[in-house]
Amino acid sequence: MVQLIVGNKGKGKTKHLLDKVNSQITETEGNIVYLDKSTKHMFELNNKVRLIDVSEYLITESDEFVGFIAGIISQDHDLQQMYLDSFLTIACLEGKDISNTIEKLERISDKFSVDFVLSVGIDKEELPESVKENVVVSL
Repeated sequence: MVQLIVGNKGKGKTKHLLDKVNSQITETEGNIVYLDKSTKHMFELNNKVRLIDVSEYLITESDEFVGFIAGIISQDHDLQQMYLDSFLTIACLEGKDISNTIEKLERISDKFSVDFVLSVGIDKEELPESVKENVVVSL
């Protein structure tokens, strides 16, 4: 499953994402990973959540990002959820169509039973039609 939390910058997407991930700690049996563009939110996350600063891994294209996600999943067979903050930035998709990458994440989710929750910095109306059904929160 791929869920989207959408809204322009400054609308509170990150706070919503942090609240969601921290509330899942007691309900989730497997591991949880939180991907971000920095370590800024390290102390706001429960210590059972693994924080990964994607900016340290020299990712420059969306396909590289999908490969990075697949690599994380291949190393952790207990991984159950991934939270992606600043999705457009960390996936190198700013100003680009996100539908292909979302489709790949959906296929990965189905195959490996990992749920994705993405914070996407655009309004719901600006999303491609194919991904609007994935929106769970629009700010």
